[in-house]
Amino acid sequence: MSTQISPAGPVPAGPQPAPRLRRRHPQRPTWEEPPSFLGQLGKGTALTLLVLAVLFPMWSVVVTSLSSRETINDTGGMVVVPREIDLSAYFSIFSGGTITQAVWISTLVTVAGTTVSLALTVLAAYGLSRPGSVAHRGLLFLFLGTFLIFPGLVPSYLVVTGLGLKDSLWSLILPSAISVFNLVVIRAFFMNVPGELLDSARIDGAGEFRILWTIMLPLSRAVIAVVGLFYAVGYWNAYFNSVLFIDDNSKFPIQRVLQSYILAGQSPNVSGSSISVPGVTAYPPTLAVKMAVVVVTVLPAVIAYPFVQRHFTKGVITGAVKG
Repeated sequence: MSTQISPAGPVPAGPQPAPRLRRRHPQRPTWEEPPSFLGQLGKGTALTLLVLAVLFPMWSVVVTSLSSRETINDTGGMVVVPREIDLSAYFSIFSGGTITQAVWISTLVTVAGTTVSLALTVLAAYGLSRPGSVAHRGLLFLFLGTFLIFPGLVPSYLVVTGLGLKDSLWSLILPSAISVFNLVVIRAFFMNVPGELLDSARIDGAGEFRILWTIMLPLSRAVIAVVGLFYAVGYWNAYFNSVLFIDDNSKFPIQRVLQSYILAGQSPNVSGSSISVPGVTAYPPTLAVKMAVVVVTVLPAVIAYPFVQRHFTKGVITGAVKG
C-alpha cells in the first residue's frame, strides 16, 4: 500500500474515514446537550399541532352551544366562527328539567364519593404502611390481587343487588370506593415518613388516630389533593355503573343523560316551558342544547384542575413506588 509524505508523517493513500463530529461540551453526555435549532423548531411545531388538535374541538363545542338556530342552520352543523351569543341552551338545561336533576345527582355522587373514598383509602393506606399492624401482609396481598383478578360483571351485579343497593346512589359509590392504585401511592408516601417522628409522638402519648390526623395528613397534603382529584374526576365521569345499577330516570347522573342525548339520538328533555329572557330565543336548537350539556359535563374538571395542578407533580412523585 502506497503512502504519502506529509509534514506530520506518512499518511496511507486511499479513502480516509470521515472525521468524527465533536460535541460542544465533550465532558457532558450526549443527552444533556442543548437541542439544536431544528430540534427546537420540530418540538415547537409538534406541540403546537397537539394543542390545536385538543383546543379546536373544544372551541367548536363551546361556540355551537352559544349559537342561535339561524347560525346552526346556515353552517349545517357544528359552528366554528361565532356570530352572536345565544344563552337559550344554558337557560333551558338549568330551568328545572332532566339535565338540572342529573347535574345535582352527579354533584352529590362526586362530593359524597370523593369523601368516602379518601377516608377509606387513607385509613387503609396508613394501616398497611405500619409493619406491625394486624394481618398486614395478608391484607396487602389481598388488595394487590385485585390488579390481577377481576370478579366480572355478573358477580358484581349480584353482590350489589343482594345488598339491596339497586336503584340507589350508593351503587355508584361503594363498588368503586377504593382504588388500589391510589392506595399504593398513599401507602408509599406514609412509609417514607421517618419512623423517629412517629415514635416521638407515641412517647408523648399520641394514639394512632392522633398521629394520622396531626402528623400524617398535614405532611401528605399534596398527595391527598392529587388522589382526591383522581377520585372526583372518576366519580363525575362515571357512566357504566349507572347503566348496570340505575333504572330510575330521576337518578341518572349527567354522563348517563349525555349518553342518551349524544349517542342514542334522543332529543333533550328540558323543563318543557319556553324561555322568557330578554335577548334569548324561546326554543333553543337541539344541537346547541347537546353541546351545552357537553360543556357542563367537562367544565367542573377544567375548573378544579388548576387548583390541584401545583400539587400534581409533587404528590405523584413523592408518593410513587421507588424501584
